Amino acid sequence: MKIFKYRTFEKWAKKQGVSDDDLKKAIIEIENGLIDASLGGNVYKKRIGKLGQGKRGAYRTILLMKLGDKVIFAHGFSKGEQGNITKNELEGFKVMAEALLNLSTVQIDTLIDNKNLIELSND
Repeated sequence: MKIFKYRTFEKWAKKQGVSDDDLKKAIIEIENGLIDASLGGNVYKKRIGKLGQGKRGAYRTILLMKLGDKVIFAHGFSKGEQGNITKNELEGFKVMAEALLNLSTVQIDTLIDNKNLIELSND
């Protein structure tokens, strides 16, 4: 499965100290059936632990995902700053999922070239 970060998520993750390895671990958990919540429309919520803490009070990420194909980390927040996303935000993420998950390889490459998407390496 190809893993991407949306540019605003990338900025948030750097600020919070969420590494690419943390994101890859989250994807491995998802592939093993550990999804925190399916929000509909290929939008999912996944918790990521803070270094030295656990997942309980940690970060929440919003993923746009077609299982077995690609996943895009679209949004992140800590439980302390936001309890959950709003209905309007969820609708926006569903629109993003519909648009981004159905792009061709050429279109994805263009977004990567323009730094709108960052692809995680598969190592």
